[in-house]
Amino acid sequence: MPKLTETFASKLPFSKQGTEKYWDTEIKGFVLYVGKRSKTWYYQRDIGGRTQRALIGRFPVISAAAARQTALGFALEWGRGAGKAIQLGAPTLQKAMEAYLARPKLRSDAHRSGLRQQFELHLRDWLNLPLDEISKTMVVAKHRSMADRPSAANHTFKYFRTVWNHARRTSDLPECPTMAIEWYEERPNGSIIEDLPQWRRAVDALPNPIHAVFYELLLFTGLRKTEALTLEWKNVHEDRIHLPMTKNGRSFDLPILQVHHEILAPLRGLHRRWVFPSPKGPEGRLTSPQSIPWSPHAHRRTFATVAMEAGVLEEIVGRLLNHTPLSITGQRYVRPSLAALVPSMEMTCDELRIRLGRKDAIE
Repeated sequence: MPKLTETFASKLPFSKQGTEKYWDTEIKGFVLYVGKRSKTWYYQRDIGGRTQRALIGRFPVISAAAARQTALGFALEWGRGAGKAIQLGAPTLQKAMEAYLARPKLRSDAHRSGLRQQFELHLRDWLNLPLDEISKTMVVAKHRSMADRPSAANHTFKYFRTVWNHARRTSDLPECPTMAIEWYEERPNGSIIEDLPQWRRAVDALPNPIHAVFYELLLFTGLRKTEALTLEWKNVHEDRIHLPMTKNGRSFDLPILQVHHEILAPLRGLHRRWVFPSPKGPEGRLTSPQSIPWSPHAHRRTFATVAMEAGVLEEIVGRLLNHTPLSITGQRYVRPSLAALVPSMEMTCDELRIRLGRKDAIE
């Protein structure tokens, strides 16, 4: 191991992959972390069976001589047992992510899985980096490298910002480096199912009837993809579908009619728990329905569009979709009953059945 001097630190090349550590020969615990774009001084010791690390600063902003003096001070203090109170260094992105995902009040399982998936797909090279080694330059460069996927780029770094800000509660971190990002403009395609008889033929042609029922339920309820895929029989009641937790962080009851029970009838008895079972999926449920020309979200937009065109007020359409109202009155005071939403659901389902070529609309 070398003595960590100014000359030694300045000649060290940056790491090509991951983070390399160089320990000092004289001061036990004094270490230089060398990443792809930065060199950082730390003091690190095992106290009570746990590794604790104190950040000293970046090289060359903090010289080797200043870093050695600070490390020597830490060594003396920690030797007297004061290390337990020393400010720990920043957690790695992996640890910060796990700490955030462990929050008991996290809004949904879909949010958990989405965040983890984006980090492991797009930020895998950063997972073992301490947060304070991830710079604005790195963040901007990574965001720009995903320019061909603007929505994924924005979502990934908004997730990153959320994890960073959660870590700031317990670590001495600056403002999140995403402040340097120029966010991409996102324009949802807004596509709907224009030709419902064609949709009917495509769904009927699916080899797996469970997948066909999935798409039909989406069309007649406006449910989000994940809400339908995680639906349990215990939450399907005579007059409603109960969602214990939704994207906006609250439970939701959607009124249902006889037509919805007719749609679900072929699936009853297939699985004790899941409405959409699959032996290949986690916990025995379906996760990846066979694709058709229209996305699951296009079904949700179609439900909303047909409802509006059938005469349902926009505010009521939002209630059926479980959107958060924009007004304070809508958010805090207006709580329409399930029965009050039934006529609007009937109007929407009537119109859908007529457009599908079925004249036997709900009586």
